[in-house]
Amino acid sequence: MGNESFFSAPHLKRDPFGSDPTPAMPILAVDTVVAAIRACSVNAQRLVVAIDGRSGSGKSTVAEAVAQAIGAVIVPCDDFFAASVSNAEWDRRAPEQRAADAVDWRRLKREAIEPLRTGRAARWFAFDFLAGPRGDGTYPLQRTPTERAPKPVVLLDGAYSARPELADVLDLSVLVEAAPITREARLAAREAPDFLRQWHARWDPAEEHYFGHVRPPSAFDVVLQTDGAAADCGEVPTSISMRMFL
Repeated sequence: MGNESFFSAPHLKRDPFGSDPTPAMPILAVDTVVAAIRACSVNAQRLVVAIDGRSGSGKSTVAEAVAQAIGAVIVPCDDFFAASVSNAEWDRRAPEQRAADAVDWRRLKREAIEPLRTGRAARWFAFDFLAGPRGDGTYPLQRTPTERAPKPVVLLDGAYSARPELADVLDLSVLVEAAPITREARLAAREAPDFLRQWHARWDPAEEHYFGHVRPPSAFDVVLQTDGAAADCGEVPTSISMRMFL
């Protein structure tokens, strides 16, 4: 398979963030990730790319835009949220434990990553967000399986997708960032206030631990700033940083 197959889809011409105040940034973000994939594809027929970031950072939009640009397959890491842990149990755990256990990375690796990266179709049962908790507080999986055909590039879309336990199957890691006020506005536009209050209390500390200690910005190959603003505390000095080529 030639490298041309990575880039055969038409170039994206729209602003996938819609109301985002800096419409040029998404296109630039797509071009940046595609360029990084192009560099990695020289010696590989198939690539697995983690698109990681805090909630509301824009990682899913970036993943969808990149998938359209190069014909990649997306694996939503939310599908592999740890359904066997109840909300009460999550609240009893320390932030570092929540960050470590939020995604069932073993099932993600076994059922999605390993088949797709070896050219086989993948099939899994996704976490059922709409069903609500069962009597014991845990959550069910969807009854209908999700199936994905293999493509040259696999995009892992979701927080914790670049976790160290997946390092042996990742070819490229991308961190998508946005200022806190931007992320909060994006989440508020799509979630109910009561849900958000509970979610922030439970998962903000876990994300702080993960992106502060487990996978800080310096650990990623590419860092994108999706709202066009400089990151707080100078973590990302420019809108885009491609550390793998520095």
